Amino acid sequence: MNAAACLTLAGIYFVVWSKQRDSWVHLLFSCIALSAAAIAALELQLVHAETPKAYGAILRWRQLPVWTLVLSLVGFTRLYLRAGRPWLAWSACGLRTVVLVLNFVFTPNLHYREITTLRQLAWGGEMASVPLGTPNPWSLISEITLLLLLAFFVDASITAWRHGERKRALMVGGNIVFFGAIVAAQVALVVWGVIQVPFFSSFAYLGIVAALGYELSHDMIRTVRLAHELELTEKRLTLTADSTGVGLWEWDLNKNEIWVTPNRRAQLGLPASGKITFEHLISRWYPDDREQVRLALKEAVENGRDYDVEFRIVLTDGSVRWIESRGRVQVNKDGKPRRLLGISMDVTARREARLETQRLRQQRTVLLEREVAERARLEREVIESCAREQRRIAYDLHDGVGQQLVGIALSAKLLEEQLRAERSAEADRASLIAQLANGAARQVRLTARTLEGADGVGDLKTALRSLAANMSENCGVKVTVKADSSSLPISPPVAAQLYRVAQEAMRNAIEHGAAREVLIQLTFGDQDLMLTVQDDGKGFDANINGRGMGLRIMRYRAQCIGGSCEVHAGPGQGTIVHCRVPLEVQPAVFGLP
Repeated sequence: MNAAACLTLAGIYFVVWSKQRDSWVHLLFSCIALSAAAIAALELQLVHAETPKAYGAILRWRQLPVWTLVLSLVGFTRLYLRAGRPWLAWSACGLRTVVLVLNFVFTPNLHYREITTLRQLAWGGEMASVPLGTPNPWSLISEITLLLLLAFFVDASITAWRHGERKRALMVGGNIVFFGAIVAAQVALVVWGVIQVPFFSSFAYLGIVAALGYELSHDMIRTVRLAHELELTEKRLTLTADSTGVGLWEWDLNKNEIWVTPNRRAQLGLPASGKITFEHLISRWYPDDREQVRLALKEAVENGRDYDVEFRIVLTDGSVRWIESRGRVQVNKDGKPRRLLGISMDVTARREARLETQRLRQQRTVLLEREVAERARLEREVIESCAREQRRIAYDLHDGVGQQLVGIALSAKLLEEQLRAERSAEADRASLIAQLANGAARQVRLTARTLEGADGVGDLKTALRSLAANMSENCGVKVTVKADSSSLPISPPVAAQLYRVAQEAMRNAIEHGAAREVLIQLTFGDQDLMLTVQDDGKGFDANINGRGMGLRIMRYRAQCIGGSCEVHAGPGQGTIVHCRVPLEVQPAVFGLP
């Protein structure tokens, strides 16, 4: 009965192992149950042995299934409990192998030097044979091996208990230790003649098989329940993924098998069931994107990085869709990648919206550029018109009003000379008229030169000093010019524009800022020159009045020569105008004065 039960369990779990080849504990349990069945069958033959020679031969061959059972138990414990010191396991298995070899060296076996007779005892309603003979001292090695095995199983049970596997430690380790101790004690007592009973270790081995089988059956039931729960969870997850347009996938790197959600299978034209390999997916990718995705996957697997890439796929209807795929590599305990988990999302609509946004942005940029160009053109025309009008007024003042004033001064001078001899009072009045006319003529010429600008001035420093002198003399403002002694030559267009910027800044300082002192600085750096106009006027709020026509004209004049103009001002803090021009830039001449 014992052998039949053990053989049944061995057959069942061998079939389980054949379905799950990576589950070695089931194969080891099958070996344990098969060995226990063999031991039960041999012990039954021992009970019915008729001669000492036959008894000794059966006892000798009994050691072979015992050796198989011991090695299987050690391996089962190491794999199932994930515990036990390796050196104890190797020592016990090695010593047990030595016992097996010695068992076939000695005659009749390792336990007895000689079996003299068999005693018949009533056992379980039958007559059973009990050996009487001389024990073999070498059998102590077998007993030492049993003690070493018990130490290994106790150590494995304690370690599993500490790791939180208390139920397994009790059911597996505890039962092996308990029934193993019974086997060791019964064999030693029978061999050394302390008790005279048949060998019945098969009952203890049946207890071990029953305990291990119960634990494995419990694991199988739990596995079935977890598989059912996993199936339900997978269905819910698949439903959620399909509802949100997300595809789930998993790539087993060792088996080169890929699992994807059913909806994604259908989209890609893959069969509803069956194995999917990496090559199957590659064939669905857009040809121009395959190398990009392959490199991204390779980098993720080799470096353990997250996987994130966008690519195109070709559906069964021939349409092309954009897919964003993200994944993460999972590694084993040795740090080697074993699978890649990820999701895939259809981002075609998002990409189309992004492209539409970019198109609209480009259109808006083009419109803004046109608007800016148009505004610059208008500003340039305004400046050109102002410049032409200033030149016309300057010429009219110089050639018209100026000449007339000079004529009035000459006439008054002649009148003075005629009246000096006879009518001195009227001569003094004529002299005053000549002086006033000359002064007015000088003022007209100054105004004409100011309006005409610095086009005819080769040296900007000279032009700025002349402008400062005129402003100081005619406006009652202290204007100081500071310029580097080691200056570089400045082209006429640059000089003209800088002069105009300084002129506009000084006019604003005097007319709008009520300044009493103005400082003009012209400095040269390694790569640029800087014109600075600073006054002590009342300033203005740059946030409110910082976009006036005069300020825009100054900035535009600076841009015409490849430079920039910045204005810093504040209420009651005066105004500072910085105009920076790169020395290496060849300015574009717009025909501005």
